[in-house]
Amino acid sequence: HLRTGVQDQLLKLKEMFNSKFGSIPKFYVRAPGRVNLIGEHVDYCGYSVLPMAVEQDLLIAVEPVKTCTLQLANTNPLYPDFSTSATTIQIDKTKPLWHNYFLCGLKGIQEHFGLSNLTGMNCLVDGNIPPSSGLSSSSALVCCAGLVTLTVLGMNLSKVELAEICAKSERYIGTEGGGMDQSISFLAEEGTAKLIEFSPLRATNVNLPSGAVFVIANSCVEMNKAATSHFNIRVMECRLAAKLLAKYKSLQWDKVLQLEEVQAKLGISLEEMLLVTEDALHPEPYSPEEICRCLGITLEELRTQILSPNTHDVLIFKLYQRAKHVYSEAARVLQFKKICEEAPENTVQLLGELMNQSHMSCRDMYECSCPELDQLVDICRKFGAEGSRLTGAGWGGCTVSIVAVDNLTSFLANVHKAYYQRIDGSLAPEKHSLFATKPGGGALVFLEA
Repeated sequence: HLRTGVQDQLLKLKEMFNSKFGSIPKFYVRAPGRVNLIGEHVDYCGYSVLPMAVEQDLLIAVEPVKTCTLQLANTNPLYPDFSTSATTIQIDKTKPLWHNYFLCGLKGIQEHFGLSNLTGMNCLVDGNIPPSSGLSSSSALVCCAGLVTLTVLGMNLSKVELAEICAKSERYIGTEGGGMDQSISFLAEEGTAKLIEFSPLRATNVNLPSGAVFVIANSCVEMNKAATSHFNIRVMECRLAAKLLAKYKSLQWDKVLQLEEVQAKLGISLEEMLLVTEDALHPEPYSPEEICRCLGITLEELRTQILSPNTHDVLIFKLYQRAKHVYSEAARVLQFKKICEEAPENTVQLLGELMNQSHMSCRDMYECSCPELDQLVDICRKFGAEGSRLTGAGWGGCTVSIVAVDNLTSFLANVHKAYYQRIDGSLAPEKHSLFATKPGGGALVFLEA
């Protein structure tokens, strides 16, 4: 079942492929972007998230070739062509260039099957997910590449296995992500959001209220999480907070990596974890020296055994704030799902309140917002959103708002006017800046159009 307009898109892609490579693609692979409705920065801490796939996606036209050369091209002229030998896949962590995300997916499948040699292929990538907008365009490319490689090899894997391989392989680019993006890309189903739980990975349908839609608005501030250390610093702060909490509770702290493990080992509720955090951690930032004193380790051990290479030089760690965000946000995910299931009269209002609380926590406790996102959230609420929050890693990218269907037309017009038609004309008129979206389907392969 292809979304409207995809047939035309395929024909256009086929023509472009032909003019680029002088041949016809054998098959196409699609992977969607996603919006996370609630549960920001908790997946890599071991907690469930609640995303849905968006209708925007990436498409790759593929032709396996007899040579060992991998040729990648993109319909967007901003992304230069790339070609390499399929036998020696090198991923440069210092530069998050577009083709490296493709190589991550390819390498993940190659390593999973223990293959030394891969067949060559010609690939043309086309997509309408706004890049660096927090809608997961990079993970969609990793997932597409994994599925392309699997198809070319004629191998089979379950969607869950594919999601796990792609989540792991995206780390080749240096981002310590948690697996939400890849999971929803493969496991999404049209018409429903998903509660995604980790270890073991599983997805449960969450039916969203029929009287409301989710509207995505792009702040037009680009954020590439592999290009900055903000993201990985947060991952390390959560890891350190987990270790200090475990030590405080006399657990075997050196084995603990995620905040969820501390809760699981103590066998207490998220609300109780918030109280433990209050007791165990102080709101003032921690220095590396203080962390070493708390854990009884040397600075050298901290750097080599706990921190990631790109966080060695960080001088302050905000452990209390990060742990408070994660435990409260993890609780909001479960409340969101419960409200959707019970569907009380005021469902939309209750979901909106949770989204608003989530944004406040992301802004104040996790510090992953930015002035433009805060402004956009305020504008969305002012013009009738029941709730609005940043979505994706933050520091730029998009907001997601829950809006009653009856208010949609005026909401879109007002937000467009207030945020995008600025007096100073500083925002380019991007057509993908503001749109309502329904839950879309997951990644798939289809044969020649």
